[in-house]
Amino acid sequence: MDSKEIRQKFLDFYKERSHTIIPSASLIPEKDSSLLFVNSGMFPLVPYLLGEDHPEGKRLADSQKCFRSDDIEEVGDLRHTTFFEMLGNWSLGDYFKEEQLNWVFQLFTEYLELDPERIYVSVYRGNKEIGIDKDDESVAIWKEIFKRKGIQAEAVDFAEKDGMQGGRIFYYPDKENWWSRAGAPENMPVGEPGGPDSEIFYDLGEEHKHHENSPFKNEPCHINCDCGRFIEIGNSVFIQFLKKEEGFEKLPKQNVDFGGGLERLTMISQGKTSIFESDLFLPIIEKIEELSGLKYRENIKSFEVVADHIKAATFIIGDERGISPSNKEQGYFVRRLIRRAIRHGRQLGISKNNWLKEVAEKVVSIYEEVYPEIKENSSFVYQELSKEEETFKKTLERGIKEFEKMKDKKVIDGESASFLYQTYGFPIEIIEEMATESGQEVDKEGFYEETKKHQELSRKLSAGAFKGGLGDHEEETVKLHTATHLLLSALRKVIGDTVFQKGSNITSKRLRFDFSCDRKLTDEELKKVEEIINEAVEKDMIVKKEEMDLNDALKICETASFKEKYPSKVFVYSVVDSEGNIFSREICTGPHISKTSELGKFSIKKQEASSAGVRRIKATLN
Repeated sequence: MDSKEIRQKFLDFYKERSHTIIPSASLIPEKDSSLLFVNSGMFPLVPYLLGEDHPEGKRLADSQKCFRSDDIEEVGDLRHTTFFEMLGNWSLGDYFKEEQLNWVFQLFTEYLELDPERIYVSVYRGNKEIGIDKDDESVAIWKEIFKRKGIQAEAVDFAEKDGMQGGRIFYYPDKENWWSRAGAPENMPVGEPGGPDSEIFYDLGEEHKHHENSPFKNEPCHINCDCGRFIEIGNSVFIQFLKKEEGFEKLPKQNVDFGGGLERLTMISQGKTSIFESDLFLPIIEKIEELSGLKYRENIKSFEVVADHIKAATFIIGDERGISPSNKEQGYFVRRLIRRAIRHGRQLGISKNNWLKEVAEKVVSIYEEVYPEIKENSSFVYQELSKEEETFKKTLERGIKEFEKMKDKKVIDGESASFLYQTYGFPIEIIEEMATESGQEVDKEGFYEETKKHQELSRKLSAGAFKGGLGDHEEETVKLHTATHLLLSALRKVIGDTVFQKGSNITSKRLRFDFSCDRKLTDEELKKVEEIINEAVEKDMIVKKEEMDLNDALKICETASFKEKYPSKVFVYSVVDSEGNIFSREICTGPHISKTSELGKFSIKKQEASSAGVRRIKATLN
C-alpha cells in the first residue's frame, strides 16, 4: 500500500465506527505558550480530554501534522524524523480499553495486513509512589486478542534487565509507558492530564538484532531497546488521571488517545527497513542523489538530515501560521533545520545554487493533495529557503576553516563557540555536532555566558553607551575601530563616492560595518577591498589626529555621515603614507592606533543586507 492508501484506510476504519474525521490543526499552537510546536495528535485536543465537550462529538479521528524538535539529533538512524504525521483516534469518555485495543489490532492485521506473529506490545508497570497499579486490565485484553490469532502471549516484567524471556506482552516503567505532554508523572504540572499507555511494536527481523559492532551488544535485547530490531508503530494512551497538588485523581471521563506514525506504518507495509525508502521520502531522496551524485545507502546520515530537515522546514514555513527563519523561538528551530541541512549538503558535495528549493519542491509534490496549504504557500517557502541558503552558504566555508583552527582543543571554550555563532551564524547544536565528529567537546555553559555578554553589549551599543560604536576600549577593539576607517575608504575606492557609513558595532573579536549600497557586492569587489586595506597595512601608514572647528572639518571630510550629531569642535583622523598621501580622513571621537602596521591582516567574513539600501560587512583582524 502507498502512504495515501494507508492514511485513508485508517480514517475510513474509524469513520465506519462512528468517528468524526477532523482536520489537522496548525503546527503552530494557537493561544498556548506552553509549547512551540504541535508535537502530538493529543495537543490540540487537551481541553476536550479535560472534560470540555467537542463540537464534533465523543469519537474523533484525524491525521495530525507534528514536529518534535527533541528528535533533531536522532535523525540519521533509518527511523527518526522531526516532522511526521500522527494517525489518531480519540474516545472522549465513550469507549475505553476493550474496544480500543481490539480495534487497533484489527486495523493493523486485517486492514493494513501486518503479520500478527511480528507484533509485540508493552503495558504500564505501575508506580506505588503515586498510587497507580500495574495495568493488568490491558494485559488480559491483549492475551485474548493474541489467542484469537492462535498466539500464546506471555506477559513478562523487567525485560530491560532480563531480555525477552519468551514474552509477547511486556511491563515497563513510567519512562516508557506513561504519557503526558510533560512526560513522566513527576514532571507533570498541576492540572495536566495523563495516564498509562500500551505501545505496539513490530519485529523487523533477527538480522536487526544486536551485532558484533552494535553499541548495544552488551545489553539485553527487548522491544524497547535501540538495537534496531523492534520499531514502535502505535500507542494507545488511556488518559485517566489529573495531576493535583496532593497527587493524582481520576478524571471524570476515561479517555482514549491513540497515535500511530504514518511514516513507520508505511515503511513496514512497503517492506522497507528505512522510512526514507518509503514513498513519503523516496522522491526527496532521489532528488538528493541527483544533486549530489551519491547514493543514499552509502551516506545515510547526511541524506536523512537533508531530507527530514527540509521537509520539516517546508511544513513550518508553509503552515497557515507560517514561521520564517530567525534567531528567536520557533524561527530559531527553522533556521537550525535549514543550516544543518546546508552543512550536510556540503558534506555530500552539493554545490548547486538554490538547491534547497529543488528539494522542497519534492516535499510539496508529495503532500499538496493532503495538505493544500503548503502548495498555496510554496512561493513563500521557496523564497525563505533561498534567502537562508544564500546567507549561510557565504559564511559556512569560512566558519568551517575557523573551526579547523580549533582542532587542537580537547574542549572548545565558550568564547570560541560564541565567536562561531556570532560571526558565522553556526547554531550551538551545529558546533556540538562538528565537535563530536572530531572527538571534541563544547563548553555549552561558557557559550551561553559569552552569548549573553554579547547580547548585553549589543543592547548597550544600541543605547549609545560607548562612543563610536565601540564595545570597550581594549587594544583589539581599538584596532578594529581604526580598520573601519580603512574599510570605508576602500569601499569608496571600489564602489564609488555614493558609499557612506550607516552604522558600526565593534567588539574585540570583530567589526560590523553598515554602509549605503543598494546591491550585493561581487566576490571580486570584496577581494579588491581586502587587498586595498592590506596594502595600506603593509605600507605602515601613520594615523594623524587633529582638532578643528566643525565647519572646517566638514570641508575636508567628504565621508561625514552624522553631521547633526557633531559638536562645534571635532577631531579629524587622517591615515597618511610616508609621502603625505591621504588614504582616509574622517571626523571621529576615537580612540585609534598610531600606525597601520599594528593591525595585522584584514579579512572580510560575511556580507549581508542590513536594511533597504544598506549593506553590512563583518570582518576580523588576524
